[in-house]
Amino acid sequence: MSKIAVFGAGGRAGRRAVAEAVSRGHQVTAVVRDPARYEGPTGDGVTLVAGDVTRADSVAAVAAGHDAAISAAARLDVPAEQFYVGAAHALLDGLARAGVGRLVVVGIGTLLETAPGVRVLDAPGFPDEARNFSLGHAAELDVLRAADTGIDWLMVTPPPTLLDDEAPRTGRYRAGGEQVLPGGEETGLLSYADLAVALVDEIENPKHHRTQVAVAP
Repeated sequence: MSKIAVFGAGGRAGRRAVAEAVSRGHQVTAVVRDPARYEGPTGDGVTLVAGDVTRADSVAAVAAGHDAAISAAARLDVPAEQFYVGAAHALLDGLARAGVGRLVVVGIGTLLETAPGVRVLDAPGFPDEARNFSLGHAAELDVLRAADTGIDWLMVTPPPTLLDDEAPRTGRYRAGGEQVLPGGEETGLLSYADLAVALVDEIENPKHHRTQVAVAP
């Protein structure tokens, strides 16, 4: 059993990560900005706390005594680059202070490559609004890659499609490198439930280190 802090535990990916980790017998601290608005799993194995993923002192305080952290945090009310860069710095600093050695971050599929060096977001005509949000994630990944840190971080990135919010957990997924994994209609959409499986798998049995890894159904 591990103690896992889940930042952004109130979102679609975060709620599934909390549920998946608890179902495997882990103790989970669900970290959210406003606990009164939390609609994720509660009960045995879940401790709900308020925290700010962009403040290193807050990260250090809520992560103390934990073995690993998952960040599924998102903000749409502040510029994406400001939020994601701030979160990356705060997580690396705060988790290091708390002695947490493993960090698994949820990425965005538009960062994956369709050809060597060509990301989905680099396509002609890619919408500006989506580009800005994607570039925020890209800046976050740049911070992680450039960091001189002892934290074993990983960005787990789903496909550049909508994720299925209703599909049940199958426990199955494919993992690759930093390219969009081939697939078609027969593979369907990746569910948030199975994204959570990939996140918790990488805490229980780390296979990828200090990189971005694509996952798909």
